[in-house]
Amino acid sequence: MTALRPGPDRLAPRLSILDRYMLRQLLLALAASTGALATLIWLTQSLHFVSLVVGRGLSLRVFLELTSLLIPSFVAVILPITTFVVVQFIYQRFGTDRELTVMQAAGLSPFMMARPGLICAAIATGACLLLNVWVVPVSYHAFRQYEFQIRNRMAAFLIQDGVFTQVSDSMTVYIRARDKDGTLHGIMVEDDRTPGAEATILAEEGNLVIVGDQPRVVLFNGSRQEIDAHTGRLNVLTFARNTIDLSSPHGNHTRQPDANELPIAQLLHPDMHLYSRRDESKMVIEAWRRLSTPFCAFSFAMIGLLGAMGGNYSRQASIIRPVLAILGVVAVQALTLAVQNLASRNLQLMPLMWICTLTPGLICAALLFWPEFRADREKPAPAGNPRP
Repeated sequence: MTALRPGPDRLAPRLSILDRYMLRQLLLALAASTGALATLIWLTQSLHFVSLVVGRGLSLRVFLELTSLLIPSFVAVILPITTFVVVQFIYQRFGTDRELTVMQAAGLSPFMMARPGLICAAIATGACLLLNVWVVPVSYHAFRQYEFQIRNRMAAFLIQDGVFTQVSDSMTVYIRARDKDGTLHGIMVEDDRTPGAEATILAEEGNLVIVGDQPRVVLFNGSRQEIDAHTGRLNVLTFARNTIDLSSPHGNHTRQPDANELPIAQLLHPDMHLYSRRDESKMVIEAWRRLSTPFCAFSFAMIGLLGAMGGNYSRQASIIRPVLAILGVVAVQALTLAVQNLASRNLQLMPLMWICTLTPGLICAALLFWPEFRADREKPAPAGNPRP
């Protein structure tokens, strides 16, 4: 009588040594590739803020603090792509080194060989969901607040004597000298915050003060010169004491956050006293986008698994299948963006966002694993004990 050795259980909760070996390579490659690509994108995108920081005389620390708040949004975008690249590359290397062939000869089913890739995809999907729902809105809100402070408040504290300092997009300040006690001498302010009523303000002395967390300068013995837009006549108003707000026309408390900063609960149930009906549809689309796009990581990983494990190994197939997988990912990504654009115009199309992100992964999973499960269902029941 021949003893039958049971095959490995595909649903076993504990990972085997082979699973840990493959999963370790996948996760290390995923962390390295995502970190490298996020750093590259951060370096390119941070160049847009060099003029903002340098033009206002801020330090390198402020520049790093400001731009680093954008890194979570970069990671959330590129993580599904790097998941596909890592799964495709690692499993393709396993196939080229004949490791998948050895695993199959050892009795491992396609599901067992793909289980580390599925775990990696689940981790990437969970990370994307956490980023989209919580980390990215918080970090982007902090970024917008910090940028607003730089544009409207922080630069006012860095006024240098003998230098024209642009404290905001519509105000420039010049001082001739500054005493040790903070007294300013020879002050000129170019105030363009009111269109059609631009003014030039001159003062002998002044002091920089903080009122209600907003920078203001108190001027003494000066004049305000303004050209009348209707008559073209120069109007001059002299004063003994005057106070000028150096922030933007809208204070920090009136800045309206956009949809990218709001949490999911506020996106799904916005305060209609603050937003219009058009803004409400944008917020609903943003909420559905945050919840649906993380599952692109699952679909992309399944496309990579199908491209690496679908069919027998051959030199020609090892080139054609990865190319087809890349084209499939590009097509899914383009279709997802197109559906999001259409759904923003017609809210009835929002369910298509979930279909575009989940269906490709489910189709690839069916093509890869259904023959195995069908064979298990059709396998005849074991007969009774054979006679000796």
